[in-house]
Amino acid sequence: MKIGKILTISNMSISVLLEYREVAKRDTIYVEHGGEKIFFEIAYVEGAVARAIPIGPIYGLKKGLDVFLKPGGLQVEYSDNILGHVFGAFGETIDNSVIENPVTKNIYEKNLSMAEIDVQGEILKTGIKALDFFAPMQKGFKMGLLGGAGIGKTVLIKELINNVYKGSGSNSVFVGIGERSREGRELIDDMLESNLLEKLGIVFGQMGENAMSRSRAAQTGLTIAEYLRDEKYQDVLLFIDNIYRFLQANSEISAELGNMPIESGYSTTLLTEISEVMERINSTDTGSITSFQAIYIPADDITDLAVNSIMTHLDGQVVLSRSVAEKGIYPAVDVFNTTSKLISIDGVGERHFKLVEKAIAHFARYAELEEIVAVLGIDELAEDDMNIFYRTRKMRNYFTQPMFVTEHFTGIPGQFVALEDVLRDTEDILDGRYDHYDEADFSYIGAIEQR
Repeated sequence: MKIGKILTISNMSISVLLEYREVAKRDTIYVEHGGEKIFFEIAYVEGAVARAIPIGPIYGLKKGLDVFLKPGGLQVEYSDNILGHVFGAFGETIDNSVIENPVTKNIYEKNLSMAEIDVQGEILKTGIKALDFFAPMQKGFKMGLLGGAGIGKTVLIKELINNVYKGSGSNSVFVGIGERSREGRELIDDMLESNLLEKLGIVFGQMGENAMSRSRAAQTGLTIAEYLRDEKYQDVLLFIDNIYRFLQANSEISAELGNMPIESGYSTTLLTEISEVMERINSTDTGSITSFQAIYIPADDITDLAVNSIMTHLDGQVVLSRSVAEKGIYPAVDVFNTTSKLISIDGVGERHFKLVEKAIAHFARYAELEEIVAVLGIDELAEDDMNIFYRTRKMRNYFTQPMFVTEHFTGIPGQFVALEDVLRDTEDILDGRYDHYDEADFSYIGAIEQR
């Protein structure tokens, strides 16, 4: 259906003189040029003029070309075919595959009502000792995932995908926002090698693509996750890498539209944009979406406005530390900065809460004792401090874990460890039950009784 003609063209937008006025924000329009259709999304409408952002390259366009409305807007597959495929930010497959008889849905369509949201979701059991103990998650939680390159973030993501699938039969969704194409290829190859690709839906808005692609990847990935939650009644894990780049892309779009930026060049609609994404990550009576969101912190400035706007929505964070990884401890969880709002007596019970407090106190004292030992030697410690020193080292080693997805590298069978086993083992280590054991006996095991 023809709606008007191109009025003006710039690098990242066009203006359309409307003949048909029944168009609105987020409608998809297109121009036919060179035998192809070039798509745009309407950003706003003012009177008889609409401003639209291109979904792809706009080379060769000129003023006066006819503009048409695409029924249904931006859509992505909404069926079991989402698994094992890699989608672009606008719902198209980008892995050279073809989906026969597609069933699609608009990427903006789903919004839960207050009555549908379940805020008393069950605990999500990951079987990973360090996460279930220090950062327990309720279904529907939004967790930050912070860590640099080369310290095990991808391995942890793969293990979570594997464990949640084995534990509850639920699938996962990975959304790459601003990913390098090389990183995307590596992820796909890793998932194939670990036999996880068929359990996963993947969406990429790659770094080399325009701001619209990087922005809309989040909405497309959420629609795929909602299919698994609402139609398959699953407890879905959603990984977003990197949520900061979503806001960065929206700032680029806002600047192109001529909107006045706020602090650090961010869009005036920053809070609305992140809220729109976060509000779609929730638990219902029949399923849930629990998210892990990698966060880039510009110039390591934790007070950055975009970082703060993301953090206000999070229910906790898992921080991976290079200094921990350098000790050969994987997953390299930084226990001091890894948090969950569930860590309270009401959230996890008195026993778990007090064990976390005691473990953190031991780790803190151990850090002080390490410096003393380095200067004076272990023999200078008092008996109580010596107990803390050795028990903490055993506990630190205990929170390592053999992963299912690394079995073919390490030769150590993966372990899924129940939380009750973790609580009992941690309690026994801290109470001195295993004082006569060597600390090496606790490295890369599951539950102690299953050694």
